[in-house]
Amino acid sequence: MLIKTRNDGFIHPASSEITPQAVYAGRRDLMKLMATGAAGAAMATWAGREALAQSAPGSGKLAPLKGAKSAVAGAVTMEKITEYKDASTYNNYYEFGTDKADPAKNAHTLKTTPWTVEIEGLVKKPGKYTLEDLLKLSAQEERIYRLRCVEGWSMVIPWVGYSLAELIKKVEPQPGAKFIEFVTLADPKTMPFVGSRVLDWPYVEGLRMDEAMHPLTLLTFGMYGEVLPNQNGAPVRIVVPWKYGFKSGKSIVKIRFTDKEPATAWNKAAANEYGFYSNVNPNVDHPRWSQATERRIGEDGLFAKKRKTLMFNGYEAQVGQLYAGMDLKKNF
Repeated sequence: MLIKTRNDGFIHPASSEITPQAVYAGRRDLMKLMATGAAGAAMATWAGREALAQSAPGSGKLAPLKGAKSAVAGAVTMEKITEYKDASTYNNYYEFGTDKADPAKNAHTLKTTPWTVEIEGLVKKPGKYTLEDLLKLSAQEERIYRLRCVEGWSMVIPWVGYSLAELIKKVEPQPGAKFIEFVTLADPKTMPFVGSRVLDWPYVEGLRMDEAMHPLTLLTFGMYGEVLPNQNGAPVRIVVPWKYGFKSGKSIVKIRFTDKEPATAWNKAAANEYGFYSNVNPNVDHPRWSQATERRIGEDGLFAKKRKTLMFNGYEAQVGQLYAGMDLKKNF
């Protein structure tokens, strides 16, 4: 199905409801990682991923996938990294359930090998890319990004991947291509909630071409130095750090270049609540809650001190120019 970083009714799972997970032990050393053929190493271990990955969700036994610290401006924050156990058990992935704890419990059914991403639409080089093809395309980088949920929660996650622009340049969009549409796998055999009425399946998201080409937009294969857990969007997803999380497509099987704004899943479900752009903007409230403040996942839960929400999730200096002259209350 489609990219799911959803933002439906907020339910903060009790600790008793969360599957115990091994905390990522070396997160403070991530900034020191150096690229040493990461893509090749990842391909060598990918065949065994299913056996390692989800028999115990988030076990910390996933195949390693490391990258060099990114040199892209704004791609590494010095904020405290969210614990792996929190980032891998508090998830929006409605194909596996609507409660935040459901994906970690249910996503073990997802089969990520073999995996193919189809490139189509207004592009000079359409075709099907295997996961190995995508990994070979560019060296992996580590980027520590904030991820903002609509319900007022946020995380700081070390992602591993490379700028989506690298793939876009390779496939050579035609001049008429103005938008990119991302389609998530929709397999009712392995995704038990596909077919439910909560959304129109498959899950679709999209970006304007200049947003997709921005160097901060990440084609993502891993987090915390390992390949992505199923519940976090394995085996390949998008991360757009200045937008709300549901804009970052998960388990992508198709990328379509188009001249029209894509009809996205949450916008179709509730256009008055989830606009196409969905940039993090403290001045635009969700109809049912304020977006002016947020709490960081893993920091004392509901008792955590609120912090002010930053414009564009703190990436205003990098991406603000993309929206010059736009009414961001109208184009929310």
